[in-house]
Amino acid sequence: MAQEINKTPPPNTNEIEADYWTEEIAPKGSLFDLKLKEVWKYRDLIYLFVKRDFVAQYKQTILGPMWHFIVPFMTTILYVIVFGNIMNVTTNGVHPFLFYLVSTLSWGFFAKCLQGTAVTFSANQGVFGKVYFPRLVTPISTIFSALLSFGISLLLLIGSFAYFYFFTDEKLILSIWVLTLPLLMAISGTLALGLGIIISSLTSKYRDLTIFIGFGVQLLMFFSAVLYPLSQIPEKYEWAAKYNPLVTLMEGYRMAFLGVGSITILDVLYLGILSLVIFIIGIILFNRTERTFMDTV
Repeated sequence: MAQEINKTPPPNTNEIEADYWTEEIAPKGSLFDLKLKEVWKYRDLIYLFVKRDFVAQYKQTILGPMWHFIVPFMTTILYVIVFGNIMNVTTNGVHPFLFYLVSTLSWGFFAKCLQGTAVTFSANQGVFGKVYFPRLVTPISTIFSALLSFGISLLLLIGSFAYFYFFTDEKLILSIWVLTLPLLMAISGTLALGLGIIISSLTSKYRDLTIFIGFGVQLLMFFSAVLYPLSQIPEKYEWAAKYNPLVTLMEGYRMAFLGVGSITILDVLYLGILSLVIFIIGIILFNRTERTFMDTV
C-alpha cells in the first residue's frame, strides 16, 4: 500500500514572525522623528533611571538628601559675603541672601540638566551596546532627576521666605510673574536638553568637550547674570546680554520668585521659541549620531 503523502504546504515564515515577534527594531526613517510613543512605552525605565540616580547620589552618606539644602545654603552664604559685603553688588532692593539663593537654585537646575545630558553617549556607552531602548530616554531621565532635586531644594527657599516674612522687616513681593514659574522650568529643561544632546552628539567624535563641559558651565555662569542683576550690566555690554538667552532665563526666575527684574513677557516667549529651535537642532544631531556612535565613542 502506497504511503500517503502529506501535501500540507509549509508554514509561512512571515506569518510565524508576525505571531511571535512583539517588537521591531529598525533604523529611524527621519532625523526629526522623536518616537514619542516609544518613549512613553518606556516611561517605567525613565522612572527607574531617576530613582537610580537619586539613590546612587546619596548612597552610604550620613546626611543623605540633606545635601540638597546644605550645598545651596553654604553657596548662598559665600556669595553674600563675597559679592554682597566685599564687592557691594546691588541686588535690586532685595535682601542679598534671597537674591543669591534664587540665583543659586535656578542656575543649579539648569547646570545639572546641561551637564547630565551632555554626556549621554559617553557615559552610557556600555548600556547602549548591550540592550535596546529609545536612547532619548536617558537624557529625559536626567532632566527629571534634576527637576526632582530642584523641587526638594525649593523647600529651602520656602523656609527662607517664611523666615524673612515673620522675623524680619524685609518686604517680599508676590507678583503675577509667579505664574510663569512652570513655563520657566519647562524652558530650562528644554534649552538644557537641546544644548546637552548637541554637545553629547559632538562628544562622540570630539572627546575634549567632555572635559570642557564642567569648566564651560562654570564660566558661563559669570556671563549669564547669575551673580548680579541685569540692571548692573554696563550699557556698552548690554548687546551681549541681549543675545545670551540665559540672562533672560535667570532674570525670569528672579521676577517669578522675587518680583524684581528688567525683562518682559515677550522676552520669555522669545526665549521659549529659541529653546524649541535649539531642541529641534539637538534632536537632528542626536538621531544622526545615534546610528553610528558605537563605532566612534
